[in-house]
Amino acid sequence: MYKYTEFDRQFVKARASQFRDQLTRWQGGQLLEDEFKPLRLQNGWYVQRYAPMLRVAVPYGELSSAQLRVLEKIARDYDQPDAALIASAQQAQDKLGPVALKNGGSVHTVLTQGYGHFTTRQNVQYNWIPLDKSADVMDLLASVDMHGIQTSGNCIRNITSDALAGIAVDEIADPRPFGEIMRQWSTLHPEFAFLPRKFKIAISGATEDRAAIGWHDVGLQLLKNDAGELGFKVLVGGGMGRTPIIGTVIREFLPWQQVMNFLEAIVRVYNRYGRRDNIYKARIKILVKAEGQKYIDDVEAEFQQIVEHDGGPHTITQAEFDRVAACFEPPVLNPAGLPATPVAADEQAAFARWLQQNVTAQQNPELRAVTLSFKRLGQAPGDATADQLGLAADLAERFSAGEVRVTHEQNLLLPWVRADQLPELWRAARQAGFAKANIHLLTDMIACPGGDFCALANARSLPIAEAITERYQDLDELHDIGPIDLHISGCINSCGHHHSGHIGILGVDKDGKEWYQVSLGGSDGSTLSGPALAGKAVGPSFTAAEVPEVIAAVLDTYRLQRQGRESFIATLRRVGADPFKLAANGARFSASRAETAESSAA
Repeated sequence: MYKYTEFDRQFVKARASQFRDQLTRWQGGQLLEDEFKPLRLQNGWYVQRYAPMLRVAVPYGELSSAQLRVLEKIARDYDQPDAALIASAQQAQDKLGPVALKNGGSVHTVLTQGYGHFTTRQNVQYNWIPLDKSADVMDLLASVDMHGIQTSGNCIRNITSDALAGIAVDEIADPRPFGEIMRQWSTLHPEFAFLPRKFKIAISGATEDRAAIGWHDVGLQLLKNDAGELGFKVLVGGGMGRTPIIGTVIREFLPWQQVMNFLEAIVRVYNRYGRRDNIYKARIKILVKAEGQKYIDDVEAEFQQIVEHDGGPHTITQAEFDRVAACFEPPVLNPAGLPATPVAADEQAAFARWLQQNVTAQQNPELRAVTLSFKRLGQAPGDATADQLGLAADLAERFSAGEVRVTHEQNLLLPWVRADQLPELWRAARQAGFAKANIHLLTDMIACPGGDFCALANARSLPIAEAITERYQDLDELHDIGPIDLHISGCINSCGHHHSGHIGILGVDKDGKEWYQVSLGGSDGSTLSGPALAGKAVGPSFTAAEVPEVIAAVLDTYRLQRQGRESFIATLRRVGADPFKLAANGARFSASRAETAESSAA
């Protein structure tokens, strides 16, 4: 993983010190709220529905075990909601009504212990840290080269990549050095500190897109041309939200040395012409859609100006690339140690299933990448308690040279595991509760925090995720259903990436009540899913109680329609959406009748 230079460390510590001064002046009345707000936002501090939220940057998703232990300390010592906040959140949930579980009882999602939340953009969030403790937390983060710089605000956000970057067997080139050069360029860039809207960049270096680049403001795909030269395919104007749009390819091949000059041209044209009069039309996707070829022509003209008139100030030299790439040297691997104890005969099937779902080959044939599943009943997707963060750090030190990666699917990945240590890792991960063999299956779902925490949300995401998870606990059934992407968002801002789910669930508000729209056929751009694509709604929205029945009806239809081991998304595209829509809307009426009968009996 990237090793910070002394300049990097001093910069991050100075930024933390600067934030402490800003906080002190705000507390003393020397900074007004409107003056302090943009300062805290550019350091990752929001104020959400019940309490502040901190977003911590994790560039390219890489974390050391030392950083995980600091994240654990923050969760344990600072992310502690008081009784009044818990009561307020619980009261709000009670007004909306609980979501019923299949086996009785109901879901409430306010945790009373400290935890972190892994996001789809490879960040970590905390939901209950009081602002008067925020400067102490920033100092703690800085002690291990971490920060919240530009994780919020109308600026270039944390640059994301493939969780397998640098080790993927299908990799053309390691994207991380390019991402780091972009991070250094964009951090506190004076021209781009106040863009019309937030700006997100994703970069992939493999043949398979595991970074969802088509859904970003800028997506960068490393490739080689017919002459064997390395460069980038450049996509611009992707995004979700109210208007889901897949990025437009504006360069099929850009020499790698020019990517920073070209990126500066892209953002400069957006900064010049992007709308500032309407927050819902301020993203670059709206500009690209409205201007079409004119936007592309303007970028090319600006690029030529930068290269020919300004001398190409951001051209990446081989020496600069080598300097940054040297900061990504492979780690010193764990020693072989004693031979692993063989897996017992009665555990062979479970171990084999884990190997199939959670273990991935990597470039070194003696190593594997192993995904730790954080998806379980009773815990929201992406959440990790303080204890779990500590356990993950233990596993990283013992099995993965002290490194983990945050995945797009809100899990943690161990990138440097010796193949001969897989049995020991499986036993240790199972004891920690991280060895569920559900990676890429239905319960390995993506979900945003939703209305339980977010002030923008129209509905709760987490109780819906819990109800579906509770219904599908049988691993045999999950494996029979096969790979499937289920994504849940609590509002149209799409933080749960519902547009790209094979099955997407979107929370909507109807007269102050929670309803949910279900869509089918989305794709993030992976090999399984095909080219990036937005799903289409199956019809009118459903109540919370109806959603689990609708999902069950859709999956039952798939199992009736599939041919052999055909995947859900392949079956859906072969037969079309009509049978699934019919089943979904039939489930609505069945659930409504059952709910009416239950109410009458009561």
